[in-house]
Amino acid sequence: MIVTAEQPLKKPDWLRGRIGSGSNCNRMTSLVREKGLHTVCDEALCPNKGECWEQGRATIMILGGVCSRKCRFCNVQEGAPSGCDMEEPARVAEAVKEMGLDEVVITSVTRDDLPDQGAFIWAETIRRIKEAVPGILVEVLIPDFGGDKDHLQTVLDAGPDVLGHNLETVRRLYGSPRPQANSWQSLELLRRASKQGFMTKTGVMLGLGETV
Repeated sequence: MIVTAEQPLKKPDWLRGRIGSGSNCNRMTSLVREKGLHTVCDEALCPNKGECWEQGRATIMILGGVCSRKCRFCNVQEGAPSGCDMEEPARVAEAVKEMGLDEVVITSVTRDDLPDQGAFIWAETIRRIKEAVPGILVEVLIPDFGGDKDHLQTVLDAGPDVLGHNLETVRRLYGSPRPQANSWQSLELLRRASKQGFMTKTGVMLGLGETV
């Protein structure tokens, strides 16, 4: 153990998270509660929530707040989800319109418990948003739908502008952070969407033991 008398370095101001308390942040908070929506910002305890909400940005999470999987890097509640809110797409569209957005990001929990793993709600949400706000850019960050190509096609047919699906880590490490997922399955999902002309994107975490 190394003992030092030096004072620890303080975090720079730009790195410090600020609790949102501005008028726009309060408006966003009220709107999310009024519409009964979930956001990644809340469910994942994102430290940037205050800053983003004050600027009118939020990532809406559909299909409830309980995930049927247990990825070890995620703070979203896992367990046995119950039911499916068929009115959720309409409420999401209303909220997006009231927020005055010209671009929105939608994600969801994984719903292995549903026959279509939530594909219909995904598609309906995309359609409702585009009807409510013509010209809006809709970016989606979707689960793997268990590798079912028909469920994926249901979402693609709704016409998202950007389709995201995160690989999260390299194939060798998949069993640790994502024990219920498969890297080949995720790559195939992205390939299918890209082959149909959709703009696709993915994300990975660094520092889990990968090598260059």
